[in-house]
Amino acid sequence: MPESLTLTVSLRGNREVRERLQIFRLAGLLDAYSEAAFRKVLEKALDEGPVNLILDLSQIDFIDSSGLGALVQIAKKVQNQSGSLQIVSNPRVTQTVKLVRLDQFLTLQPNVEAAIENVKQS
Repeated sequence: MPESLTLTVSLRGNREVRERLQIFRLAGLLDAYSEAAFRKVLEKALDEGPVNLILDLSQIDFIDSSGLGALVQIAKKVQNQSGSLQIVSNPRVTQTVKLVRLDQFLTLQPNVEAAIENVKQS
């Protein structure tokens, strides 16, 4: 059963914990205003486990450098815990990630199903 998350006025979503993974479905703005709350929620979730995360950012309207920085920090924390981070993207998020050449570091997926499949294979 997904647990509802209200991170900030501009960023909301829910968290679903499954056997080997957690799925975060987020909507709104991932920017300087929401980045701290976003990081705090994800770090706490990682500490609780499981360490395989899927971030569904397909409903994100805007992401800035602060949001990208938070994604990088979460990705590093996941790697340190031998987990996996899959990011479900949309054209706007993909363009921003590729613009700063983070597509080599962040694993972008077209949909949640592909992300789940990728976790199962790891």
